[in-house]
Amino acid sequence: MTTAYETDFYQWTQQQAALIRQGLFSELDTAHLIDEIEDMGGSKERELESRLGVLLAHLLKWEFQPARRGNSWRLTIKEQRRRIDRLLKKNPSLKPLFPGTVIDAYGDARLMAAREMDCDDSQFPLECEFTVEQITGDYWPE
Repeated sequence: MTTAYETDFYQWTQQQAALIRQGLFSELDTAHLIDEIEDMGGSKERELESRLGVLLAHLLKWEFQPARRGNSWRLTIKEQRRRIDRLLKKNPSLKPLFPGTVIDAYGDARLMAAREMDCDDSQFPLECEFTVEQITGDYWPE
């Protein structure tokens, strides 16, 4: 049996919200609601990973291309640090995941930096050498 969840997600969300407002909990599509709630939480983790990827790529560019350091890179680093800080303040349960997320994001950061610098990713260390404090603090690689 096809449901609105498969055919019209927006309609499904509105139906589920209406059922909750009316207190008709037995009529809820609980299996899909559980999936969607878990996915909502996962989106915050994916946001952290994405922001870390951008930040780490710019830290790599800053370190490995000192002659090209500019305001754009500096501001991107500052912006991502601010956004990561806000994300962690609003979602403190992400803090314990931070070190593992850095590991995952660093692989992407190497590729992003290599693409933007038009070089091979082997130019960069295989593992992230920035500490959590350096990533989130006011550290600027030399």
